[in-house]
Amino acid sequence: MAVPGGRNGLVDDDDGDHAEAFAALSEDEEAPLPPHLRALADAAQTGNADALLAALGNYGGSIDAPVEDGDTLLHLACLYGHLPCVQLLLERGASLECKDEEGAIPLHDACAGGFTDIVQYILNFAANTNGCAKRMLDTVDAEGDTPLHHAARGEHLDVVKLLLEAGACPKKENSYGQTPAEMADQETDVRTLLTAKQVEASVQTSN
Repeated sequence: MAVPGGRNGLVDDDDGDHAEAFAALSEDEEAPLPPHLRALADAAQTGNADALLAALGNYGGSIDAPVEDGDTLLHLACLYGHLPCVQLLLERGASLECKDEEGAIPLHDACAGGFTDIVQYILNFAANTNGCAKRMLDTVDAEGDTPLHHAARGEHLDVVKLLLEAGACPKKENSYGQTPAEMADQETDVRTLLTAKQVEASVQTSN
């Protein structure tokens, strides 16, 4: 790659410091998305379901292909909390179990953001697929965190309750040996609930 300000990649000696600065910037910058992917990503991030539908009509690739930073469209819709886009994508066949570059599935993103309506919709939708809900609840990302870990870290009580009711394990430890309860601050409702559920699950296991 030619260094900006230079001549065909060659820079005068006294401009060496500037060249290094430009090179560092170039390494950190991300290449802009192609227009057809930009339209998809923008629609999913802003929650414009009509624009997303139109962009999908002009898109010939897989609905589960990464479009930005390793995220699929469903990851983006869950990350930004847009239920109509989540509904549209699932109706169009998007996979609930696609992983991003950090091993997270869309449910991880919805739980991290505390989007109760999306979490509920995903769990209901998954109920129509044999074993899907259980697999999602047990899926861990690169740090060993389950969706319950993410919900606990954000102290999203309603999401935590939904996950527990769906069968999420309160005892599962991440890569650092932390259970979901340990992700929440002391003396919070989330910590209290998860600690109680963790003890309850341990007692049931021992009996």
